[in-house]
Amino acid sequence: MGALIGPPASMKTPALTEALAPVQRLVAKATAKYQQETEGLEARIAEAEARRAVAREDMKKAARKGGDMAAAKVAFAEAGELPKTTERRYLVNDSTIEKIGVLLNENPRGLLHYRDELTGWLSTLDRDGHEGDRAFFLEGWNGTGRFTVDRISRGTLHIEALCLSMLGGIQPGPLAEYLRVAMRGGMGADGLMQRFQLLVYPDPPRVWRNVDRWPDSAARNRAFEIFQRLDTLSKESLGATTEEDGLPFLHFDVPAQKLFDEWRADLMNRLLDSEEHPAIESHLAKYGKLMPSLALIFHLCDAGTMPPGAVGLASAQRAVGWCNVLEAHARRVYSTIATAKLGAARTLLAKLRSGAIATPFGARDIYRAAWSGLDDRELVLDALAILTDHGWVREAMVDTAGRTRHEYHVHPALQAGSAQATPPSVLSVPANRNASPDGEG
Repeated sequence: MGALIGPPASMKTPALTEALAPVQRLVAKATAKYQQETEGLEARIAEAEARRAVAREDMKKAARKGGDMAAAKVAFAEAGELPKTTERRYLVNDSTIEKIGVLLNENPRGLLHYRDELTGWLSTLDRDGHEGDRAFFLEGWNGTGRFTVDRISRGTLHIEALCLSMLGGIQPGPLAEYLRVAMRGGMGADGLMQRFQLLVYPDPPRVWRNVDRWPDSAARNRAFEIFQRLDTLSKESLGATTEEDGLPFLHFDVPAQKLFDEWRADLMNRLLDSEEHPAIESHLAKYGKLMPSLALIFHLCDAGTMPPGAVGLASAQRAVGWCNVLEAHARRVYSTIATAKLGAARTLLAKLRSGAIATPFGARDIYRAAWSGLDDRELVLDALAILTDHGWVREAMVDTAGRTRHEYHVHPALQAGSAQATPPSVLSVPANRNASPDGEG
């Protein structure tokens, strides 16, 4: 699973469209072939149905009159099956899991589920009654298992090979909100986002410049050729091994296996010794599958110029390099949670400085005001914790009618019209709660 992260107007869609161009070419060829195969299909189906209807009537007559049933069966069999053809599919965009299951059975090599904006897809999964959809996409990440969908109205659908990839774009804000809820243990804390291993969150250019040049036609044509060759690969041409009732696979060669063992040991030891958030640990722990998957992809891309057999050291080294790059992007993605908390703290600080909030106040007074960036209870509590740690507010416990109420008192330096120094930012404030922002006791 992969996602391109960027703010609006950051050209996510054109970038994704360009990356999918080789796949779209395969889609166009498959559609043209399907249309050619279905020319006159309706007439052929009608003819076959008529022949089978006649043969079926002959079988009924033979059964009623004690005729030659064996001959009637032969005639029915010779009438033939109804002609049918299926379109080779590569992409799906907006389909139910039942329809995706049907398409997967018709296309056992797998499908790519592409959404230009992943936000809508994620919100659909969070709706009541779509718990089965989440499980479907979670298990599709493995790409090796079977999956059964049971519906009262549609019966049972057995998906022999649930191999489904996911790709799309998403804005930083919605993604941060989704991750924040998931990291609190709410909806989405099931590892779905950790399965988006190919997360890319590039930095915007510091200086805009116009680029007007011809595309690299040679590179584009090489990409098209690679995709075309990958679409026709066979396990025999790759020298793949197949166990009984299993999927074909390739091994690392000895140097590549040694590199993988060393790299994985380093990764797992880093995770064991780290104090990372469990969500980040879970994300990086899945790199144990990502690295060999990338190595296999690189190997398959080079398969046209290499002898069949095991995945070599060069492909493994490329995979390690990509894992290093993707880890940097993943850390930036998860850091947006801390950024969101700091942003909420700064927004709340500005409200306190303006006198928009009377002191003392409660957290409910903040999020019920529905100010932008402060309309979520948990985010308000996070912001208050930051301001409390930096000494801008003081938390007090007040007993009211048998209940304990948390209320917050604003530091005098933040009172509207105060002559005391005002803070330039949250991060510039001393952590000592008993000290004033000026450094006075």
